[in-house]
Amino acid sequence: MRVKFITLGCKTNTYESDAMGKLFIDKGYEIAEEGTADIYVINTCTVTGTGAQKSRQAIGKAIREKADALIAVTGCLAQTETEKIKEIPGVDIVIGNSGKNRIVELVEEANEKKKQIVFCKDIMEEISFEEIANTAVQSRIRANVKIEDGCNNYCTYCIIPYARGKVRSRDINKIEEEVIALSKAGYREIVLTGIHIGSYGKDLKEDISLIDVLEKVCAVEGIERVRLGSLEPVVITEDFVKRAKKLENLCPHFHMSLQSGCDETLKRMNRHYTAEEYKKAVKLLRDNIPDTSITTDLMVGFPGETDEEFEKSYEFCKSIGFMQMHIFKYSIRKGTRAEKFPDQISKKVKEERSKKMLSLAEDMKKAFYEKYEGRETQVLFEVENDGIYHCTTPNYMDIYVKSEEELSGEIKTVVLDGKCKGKLK
Repeated sequence: MRVKFITLGCKTNTYESDAMGKLFIDKGYEIAEEGTADIYVINTCTVTGTGAQKSRQAIGKAIREKADALIAVTGCLAQTETEKIKEIPGVDIVIGNSGKNRIVELVEEANEKKKQIVFCKDIMEEISFEEIANTAVQSRIRANVKIEDGCNNYCTYCIIPYARGKVRSRDINKIEEEVIALSKAGYREIVLTGIHIGSYGKDLKEDISLIDVLEKVCAVEGIERVRLGSLEPVVITEDFVKRAKKLENLCPHFHMSLQSGCDETLKRMNRHYTAEEYKKAVKLLRDNIPDTSITTDLMVGFPGETDEEFEKSYEFCKSIGFMQMHIFKYSIRKGTRAEKFPDQISKKVKEERSKKMLSLAEDMKKAFYEKYEGRETQVLFEVENDGIYHCTTPNYMDIYVKSEEELSGEIKTVVLDGKCKGKLK
């Protein structure tokens, strides 16, 4: 039987879809990359209202694509809106964010008994990391490795702690085993991912943290690049940087979520750092790790964000000089504290602020790339289109290189032109 995965949202969802796919493969199923399938697994997202809506649309599209297919819905939307999802005509299985390792068993039970199965536990009661399957076979050039699940921060705008539960760290030896398997399978670059990887180890009895995982993974033979998922500045301590700078295959790219450069706004968001602490973390990294690039997420139009607060955030971003910024306009997420905050910002104002931040982001990116004009660096060759490869540098610059050779998955030295292009040396 053919199984088709439709995955929305973050790298963690991507990882989990690959892991569930491995479970199906091990049981003799075929993964359908194109065309229709007998079984559809929709791994949903609910981080924003848009993400939730896209997930609902994906469910509907799968149901329409093949009327007699078995439809399984899992992930964050399935966890937070279980009752609504199970009422959708055509949905056969609903699995929350616990129990994904049982998906094949539940699919076969639903097929056999011809009845709907709902498997959604109280995610807040989960205390252990759920192993799904070794993902030594992934569909991308780089491989994702999930090291933890859950988040304890409860930012006032965010639904994810209620969808993913408390921090649950994966056994460090299990992480190492998976990375070794990925290396043997030919992967050269891996990304350590999770819901809040900076919290790794906080739930464990032993004194262990993210930097210990990094050291273990970077020591795996054959892995030439190790990349980190999203971090918060509180992770970037002097001890972290002192140890990280010794890891030659750690990519000098740090995605540190900012959300706002204004302390008053950060406090209302319940972010656990100040703008000054963020700036110190950036300086620590840049002073110690050559070619460090800093990328970030930034929100505009959070409830109560005055013109003055926005300008503080704008000037702060300008002072940092990000390589790249992902700009989000705040949208109300039902079930969060910020939903009921006063002084909601108008759509027009959010649009204006977004445009101004996007323009700044483009200027900073251009300035960052121009610094590398004429420089040699190694890039990972990824997707090819009409003889042009999309490549990435260690610090995550997007570079396009023309070549008639088959180079997908290879790491080669190129000369950069300072404008997103490179030439093989």
